[in-house]
Amino acid sequence: MQDAITNVLNKYDLTGKYLDSFALNTIQNYFSNAFNRIKTIEIINSKSSKIVREAGAKLYNEQPELLRPGGNSYTTRRYAACLRDIEYYLRYASYAIIAGDTNILNERVLDGLKETYNSLSVPIGPTIRSIKILEEIIQNELQFSTPELKSIINEPFEYMVSSLSEKNI
Repeated sequence: MQDAITNVLNKYDLTGKYLDSFALNTIQNYFSNAFNRIKTIEIINSKSSKIVREAGAKLYNEQPELLRPGGNSYTTRRYAACLRDIEYYLRYASYAIIAGDTNILNERVLDGLKETYNSLSVPIGPTIRSIKILEEIIQNELQFSTPELKSIINEPFEYMVSSLSEKNI
């Protein structure tokens, strides 16, 4: 797992170059957003259970057929697995937020997800919707939202949604 700084340094190290203005600006941007990243993670950590419960409730309110016989969340075991997955998306999004880099999402969440979901016949639509709901809830939890903060929060969630949509599961 790498953060924004490590990614910059690795790229320049591989080419044997000194850091240029682009690299320095990337690193400076990472540090200038540090407070917002930390504050966001504090909120996610302190309210993670509430966020996951709320996301699940909203998803199943919008798509109640998932809970009915034949639905992918039918039976307590499947329902619990779906809530567990929502929690995974939230936790790994928080890692990406603090790292300032979405590569962790590929390493820990997205790679292999297509095969897993296909083997379990899990539809991707509700998964994507649950990720969007998580993003919406976190945006609502942050009273001090600015365009910069919204961008920090949106990045990992939008990356997961985009990646899952591209995988065409």
